Amino acid sequence: MKLLIQPDNGPEALLAGIRNAKKSIEIVIFRFDRAEIEAGLKAAVGRGVTVSALIAYTNRGGEINLRKLEMRLLAVGVAVSRTADDLVRYHDKLLIIDRRLLYVLSFNFTHLDIDHSRGFGIVTRNTRFIQEAVKLFEADTTRNPYTPTLDTFVVSPANARKVLGAFIRKAKKELLIYDPKIADAEMLRALSERMKAGVEIKVIGRVSKQNPGLEVRNLAKMRLHTRTIIRDRRQAFVGSQSLRLAELDSRREVGVIVREPKVVNGLIKTFETDWAMSAVGENQQSEANSKSIKKATKELVKELSPLNPIVKEALKEAVSEAGGASLNMQEVKDTVKEAVKEAVRERVVEEMVKESHEKS
Repeated sequence: MKLLIQPDNGPEALLAGIRNAKKSIEIVIFRFDRAEIEAGLKAAVGRGVTVSALIAYTNRGGEINLRKLEMRLLAVGVAVSRTADDLVRYHDKLLIIDRRLLYVLSFNFTHLDIDHSRGFGIVTRNTRFIQEAVKLFEADTTRNPYTPTLDTFVVSPANARKVLGAFIRKAKKELLIYDPKIADAEMLRALSERMKAGVEIKVIGRVSKQNPGLEVRNLAKMRLHTRTIIRDRRQAFVGSQSLRLAELDSRREVGVIVREPKVVNGLIKTFETDWAMSAVGENQQSEANSKSIKKATKELVKELSPLNPIVKEALKEAVSEAGGASLNMQEVKDTVKEAVKEAVRERVVEEMVKESHEKS
């Protein structure tokens, strides 16, 4: 088992897996703009490898790019399937090589995620993980129900709430958490209970207004994209689901729980470095970048029409998060506003990254 750390490791491990494929490649895509990975998939088809891509039916404002990607992949002989639209979003990122090697990723196949964001990936030959990943891939490709059979393979909405809730509640001494936004009421209660039991909890990311007194810091110098929980320095969850209602109950998300010492120690070391840097704070240049991003985000949000795809999807997600409960309109408004800002901020960062690449 191997740990990938972004942006440190870059795309090479993914490219190596694709280059070494002998029989089959199965890939699940939410966002994608890496030309070298696309070229690797094309080359694999050329040498006789069966390549199957399952592509999300939507992402925030990126449907056009997904459809263009589908056409390019189809043109070179990749078998392309599109996810169903039964869930708010299909946000998982998987790569299966020859059904013998599995990549479970918290990051997308993009420059923003791989080169400029904190992300993790688990690379494993664990037979049970691979069997479960293949079963999920086939279920989502054929749009059939998926039934989980392995508690350490964490899939939303199938078993994530139950498994991650239990994972948190079993903490005895410490929880180290990366999460862009913890907001689920049940998970916040579980964290609060652990704190009262004497468990030390540190969060890099954000927590909703219902923060039960957690120690929280922003990630310095780079964008946070991973969702990771390290428990008692012995086990860790790495995946794509935040501890938020929609990501646990209304979206397709995938992660794994691992106990391999090298992997867990690598996660701990990275967390401790990020935590220490966050304590120091960002340098002046980073602060300037942050201010420019906020300004650009604010201006762009003002220009958005209510019919814009970003706004429409944010509204859909807010309603989904309410579930069967009665809708509190102020909560819906706040959720939509926050989702739009997050989406626009990501777009602004992408444009800044693209600009810096063009200048260099």
